[in-house]
Amino acid sequence: MSQADLKQLLLIIEHQLDWGEPATWQGKDFEILNELILEKTKVSLSASTLRRIWGRVEYNHMPSGTTLDTLAQFAGFENWRAFTRQRKEPPKIYETAIRDIPRAKFKRGAWPAAALVVIALATLALVGMHVRSTDEPLNGAVIFKSKPVTRSLPNSVIFDYDVKTNPGDSVCIQQSWDPTTSTIVDKAKHQFTSIYYVPGFYHAKLLVNNKIVKEHKLIIPTDGWLGLIENRPVPVYLSDNEYIRNGILQAPVSVITSKNFKMEPRQPAVSYYNVGNFTPVPLSSFSFSTEIRNDYNSGSGACQAVRIILFTDNVPVIVELSAKGCISNLRLLNGRYFESGKDHDLSGFGTDLSKWVKVECKSIKDKIEYYVDGKLAYQTDLPKYTESIVGMGFTFQGTGSVKGIDLKKGDSVIFKAY
Repeated sequence: MSQADLKQLLLIIEHQLDWGEPATWQGKDFEILNELILEKTKVSLSASTLRRIWGRVEYNHMPSGTTLDTLAQFAGFENWRAFTRQRKEPPKIYETAIRDIPRAKFKRGAWPAAALVVIALATLALVGMHVRSTDEPLNGAVIFKSKPVTRSLPNSVIFDYDVKTNPGDSVCIQQSWDPTTSTIVDKAKHQFTSIYYVPGFYHAKLLVNNKIVKEHKLIIPTDGWLGLIENRPVPVYLSDNEYIRNGILQAPVSVITSKNFKMEPRQPAVSYYNVGNFTPVPLSSFSFSTEIRNDYNSGSGACQAVRIILFTDNVPVIVELSAKGCISNLRLLNGRYFESGKDHDLSGFGTDLSKWVKVECKSIKDKIEYYVDGKLAYQTDLPKYTESIVGMGFTFQGTGSVKGIDLKKGDSVIFKAY
């Protein structure tokens, strides 16, 4: 364990963030980084700790082992030991490995969720985060397309690619927005397969020398409803009879604990998905309603967090709800940008989720209106570009129930369930 190792790890993280020189980072940047690290690793490193690590506060000691492991995991390594072991590889191998880590630009001043999303969390980072495209010409036409092999999860995707490159070029396929899902491929070959564990709408990318040369949209559908419990790297999938009960979507605590998950001190996240099973509904003329309930409010589950996602063929619509005292943690995504409870009044989404709560959202002219139990909770701008709803997901801290799902295009019912 050395300061040189730590300095190199911080350089990798700075490369991935692409925020410029750390000396220019503001206080809010460290708060955003705290949220990104928490979302990806499930470990919180406070903004003050991060400022010390980056030398903004005088501190001459090495961070704790837990902190080092967390930083290494955020950078894409298994842990601190794995990072230092790779760093001891012959220089050319190590430098190549570091060079081939794509940059992912996280927009400062907005909350882009980072990574992993073994559940619907993955879609959050479609906003405020991208790899830079290239305008450098390649030798010949570029081919990049993909084909899922099934409608169930997990789902392998076959990528066909053909890149006419120059000697020394590095070619990489990235599953989605997340740079840790990148794999270096043989530029002399033309096929690569990858497994997707969570449904949704992805933007697959082909990169040459860490710059995008081709990308396309990729839907990972479900075969009807899919229930799962968050777990890394592979979620625990539920059978229909474990979460579809009495005509509603509901995974009881007994089912979760039977899968060897503990409810304390940190609850798992339980999700229900339905993607790619109905005619796409334009965001410009949609209305959606459902009733939700969080079925666990004990111990550290007191916030009763719930997330509703309407997947689109671009950026999703995300609505979060919680107990009234926890609304500072909420975020709202309108298909274009995030609004955070840290600097917006999202108190309309705070409610008693121990009982059934009706949630509605709909487009009205150039706005999206959000209602909670019949009351207007918030209003955002409707994205100006065209996109359509192709699926939905419900995620609960602990576990929860869903019923009365209704999605319309204008006055026409497109999808109805439970």
